[in-house]
Amino acid sequence: MSCLPTFADVERAAARIGPFAHRTPVWTCASLDRLSGARLFFKCENLQKAGAFKFRGACNAVMALPEAEARRGVATHSSGNHAAALALAARLRGIAAHVVMPASAPAVKKAAVAAYGGRIVFCAPTLEAREETLARVVAETGATFVHPYNDPLVIAGQGTAALELCQEVPHLDAVLVPVGGGGLASGTALAVAAVSPQTQVIGVEPATADDACRALQAGKLLPAGNPRTVADGLRTALGELTFALLRQHAVAVVTVSEAAIVDAMRHVWERLKLIIEPSAAVAVAALLAGAVYLPGRRVGVILSGGNVDLDRLPWPPRPA
Repeated sequence: MSCLPTFADVERAAARIGPFAHRTPVWTCASLDRLSGARLFFKCENLQKAGAFKFRGACNAVMALPEAEARRGVATHSSGNHAAALALAARLRGIAAHVVMPASAPAVKKAAVAAYGGRIVFCAPTLEAREETLARVVAETGATFVHPYNDPLVIAGQGTAALELCQEVPHLDAVLVPVGGGGLASGTALAVAAVSPQTQVIGVEPATADDACRALQAGKLLPAGNPRTVADGLRTALGELTFALLRQHAVAVVTVSEAAIVDAMRHVWERLKLIIEPSAAVAVAALLAGAVYLPGRRVGVILSGGNVDLDRLPWPPRPA
């Protein structure tokens, strides 16, 4: 296992990606405050470059590469947001990006990777197929593999979102964050522990993709299997680094239902007037559905991304 990143790595990442990443805004919404009973502060990573927090980690990893290594390009496997983020970061540095994607990835995410100049190699929608295809691509190109989440540079980059949130909104009682592979959650835990140690970090994942919750309870990594959830970005299992960091910082993880995720996503679209994807809605769902109850508390919520296939929205039209 690689060395765990530290808060110093998060600070270095903030300096490294500063010229490239957006410092995303923090929004509030009185109606969602009333529904949750808490004072909510939404960190809008759906407004980040490439439409998700993933750009932070990908940019940090790409910009940290030595020149000789960078010339050979980068490669990854991803269902979409990390893929687009890496393709954009590589374009900004002027190097190639090879992206292994499941054929079932949302059309909007495939289009984004292509638009940023990434070379897409399709595979079956399983982790085994992703890894086998990626190994072949790396062998053929000599590109550097940038893992979507189990990478110290990626984790440190993701932690910069929470660093900005705590700088802008001090004295938070809690920060809620989606959990898939755990890059954002573990980076958040690193940053919050250093700059706002009184703040609790709470991870949220779909009940149908609850490997993080089960793994933390069992004290060991558990496979994700082939989870079925509308939150396609959260179908991956924790990695060794992210699992270790979540345990080290005692991050609690709760789960929410599919119906709660869709309901929360719609509430954010209608009340906050922001387009978020289902993976970003899980943290809001925990508050609105009662998985987390923080009455009167100051709560940060990281809205992780906004890349939605508008032709396949997860709700039917309401009756007239």
